Amino acid sequence: MLIVHHLNNSRSQRILWMLEELGLDYEIRRYRRNSDMSAPKELKAIHPLGKSPILEDISAEGERTAVVETGAICDYLVERANGRLGPDDASDRILYRQFLHYAEGSVMPVLLAMLVASKIPIMGRAAIKRVQPMLDTHLDFVESQLASRQWFAGERITAADIMMSFPLEAARARGGLGRARPATTAWLDRIHTRPAYIAALEKGGPYAFAT
Repeated sequence: MLIVHHLNNSRSQRILWMLEELGLDYEIRRYRRNSDMSAPKELKAIHPLGKSPILEDISAEGERTAVVETGAICDYLVERANGRLGPDDASDRILYRQFLHYAEGSVMPVLLAMLVASKIPIMGRAAIKRVQPMLDTHLDFVESQLASRQWFAGERITAADIMMSFPLEAARARGGLGRARPATTAWLDRIHTRPAYIAALEKGGPYAFAT
């Protein structure tokens, strides 16, 4: 049995989407953010880091495996699903690995810096002016990649696309991503019409970035 410990308006929405794409059965345990947007302490009862997403895999014998980090969970699910949503060949595998890690390793730190700066009066505006060009470099790179193919790791959707969804949704909501980058916005429009994505939204509850 698979259990997703799901925090509202968070990275864990990607795991629900991935499970829907794979057609795997799962349960959702829902958690609400505190007023300061931090995760509730109840998550620490599941994993010492106390953050979401956490995927629990409970075997028929009752053995529990808890996996954290969205990219690691995606890897785990691809392996569990016998390679579905993984890359097709060696050239796609390079792109797949790159974007599976690029989402959290490169793009999200810049977006988080933007978010923190936006909450600091006066000095925050100066910080945003410094951070925005850094984010634009990433968005331009993403645009160049999606201008040459429909998906991040080849000609079909993979877990790399699922990983890239959250930073690009956040960039459209808060980072200036707009129609000036048509390949990227077309990709966002494309994923938002997928039945599995829509089903994940219905099951996961309110999600501020699916616009």
